[in-house]
This record gives sequence, C-alpha cells and structure tokens, in this order.
Amino acid sequence: MKSILIRSIFAATPFLFCVSSAQAQTFPGETVTLMVPYPPGGPADALARIVARPLAQILETTLIVENMGGAGGALGGQKALAQPADGNYLLQASPNEVILAPALNSAIKLKADDFRLLHPVAQGVLVLVTRNDLPARDADELIKLAEQRGDNTLTYGSVGVGTLNHLVMEDIQRETGVEFVHVPYKGNNPLLQDLVGGQIDVAVLVYSASLGGLAEKGAVRVIGQLGEQRSKLLPEVPTLAESRALRSLHHTTWAGIMVRKDTPTPIVQRLNDALSQVLRQQSVRQLLADQTLDAVEPMSLESVAAFYQREIDNYGRMLSATEIKVQ
Repeated sequence: MKSILIRSIFAATPFLFCVSSAQAQTFPGETVTLMVPYPPGGPADALARIVARPLAQILETTLIVENMGGAGGALGGQKALAQPADGNYLLQASPNEVILAPALNSAIKLKADDFRLLHPVAQGVLVLVTRNDLPARDADELIKLAEQRGDNTLTYGSVGVGTLNHLVMEDIQRETGVEFVHVPYKGNNPLLQDLVGGQIDVAVLVYSASLGGLAEKGAVRVIGQLGEQRSKLLPEVPTLAESRALRSLHHTTWAGIMVRKDTPTPIVQRLNDALSQVLRQQSVRQLLADQTLDAVEPMSLESVAAFYQREIDNYGRMLSATEIKVQ
C-alpha cells in the first residue's frame, strides 16, 4: 500500500495535508483548497481540520486549509466565488456566510444560489454565554438585568453584522423590548477573548469544546441553549424554551462544504461521494462529537439540494421578521 504523508502547519498559517499518490489530470488537481471564512483557532477551523485529513486521503491529493476572516465570513465566500469552477477550491460555510450576511450587507457580492452545497457536515448547538461576573444565571435574569441597566446598556458580540448570532440577539431584543449594544468581531476567537476579558457582556455562540473548557474554568458562563430541547451534549443547561421571557425562540445551526454552482455535476457528485465516505468514518464522527458537533448522516445530492433550499427559505422568513437594516 502506498505510504501516506500528512503534514500540518498550525498557528496563523494554513493547514496542509499532503497525500503522496498519483494525481488525477483534472480533478482533483495537485492541490485542493478548503476555505474557512474565519481566523484560525475557532470552531469552524476545528471542523475543517477534522474533515480535511480524511477528505485528502479519499481524493488522493494535497488539501490546504485556508483561513480568511471578515464581513461575517463573507470575505472568504467572495474569494471562493472568484476561483475557477473546477472543484479544486471548496468553501466551508454555514447560513451565516451565504444566506444571512449577503442579505443584510449590500457590499457583499454573493448570494446563496451562487453556491452548490456538496454536503452538510455537522450541526451545532447555539448557546447564550455571558462574561463570568455578570449577575445573570439564566435567560430571565439576563433580561431583567438589561431592563434595570437603563442608559448603561449591556453589550453583545457577534462575528459580524447579519450573522446568525447577530440575528438571534435581535430576536431577543424584539421579543423582550430590551436593548443591547452590538459589537461585531471578525471571528469567534477575538469575540471570546473579549468576553473572557469582560469587554463585552453576552454573546450567542456555537457551543464548542474550547467554549466548554472556558465555562468549566469559570472564565465564561453558559446560561441557556437555543434548541427546542436540551442537547445531550449540555443536559444541565436550560433551553430558552424553559424561560418565561424567551420561551418562543428556537434556533439551530449547521456547517457544510460548498462549491460554485457552475461546477460540473460529475465533479460535484464525486465530492458528494467523498464527503459521504468521510461522514461514515466512526473516527470522524467521534472527533466531531469531541468538538460538541453532531455529524450529519450521509445524504444524496438530491437530498442535499432539498435541504439547502429549505434552509434558504427558513432564513428568508427569519430575515423578513427582523429590523436589521441593510448596510
């Protein structure tokens, strides 16, 4: 059996997975790039690391993980859209980057149907998180505290205008009538750093192993989760449905791998097949679980297309109910 060499370069540099094998003439090329539209070190980056290794092995090529933060993840999406539609440049994306941000920021020159979803990879749990010394132990106490602050308004962080965590906090304000000051960041890590440091008060985030570690150390406090039922990953954290003030709010999120919509169907099918193989690997599913992510079951291209259209429609309805202004 041919030997496989996998090399990883960490920190701010891309992660490189090299597989020594014969290369296909067209697809895959000598390298395949997976764009992660956020800085290194966050949950999106962790997901990419998990997927990249086995995907490189299945495609028998070199896979580079590239990071680019900014504009709620849309900058990385725009770069992916500018690449040739040959399957050698992939985008790891969620509704944030391809549905929400473009709808609310006129400077973002992409839209959901510019891309074809190859496969959703993982689903995450959205949680309400506060700085550790904020005197609020649950969602109701947070809303009460916000009401009592008057002009000394509480602040909340997001990874950009129009992202899901921004939209959820706008939902919370609309539902309760309280006001928070929005502080956008270029990625999850700088947001978390300021939450730990007490520069912001609250955020809606995707629960991750790193976030869980910070909560265990008492650096931040997870006070609620946004699914309709308590996740098995967080059995002790109440849902917003269990609160009085926010019981009607329910949100989940997912991340998947995409290409430009005009990528030839045979290449799209091969990538779908490869990702399905990745998601069947028990080691991958366990690594995702270690990151507090639920692996998606393998899906056909037809099922993936139907899923993606449902998500576009669902978020469209959410956007129509919000008061976030298009920038």
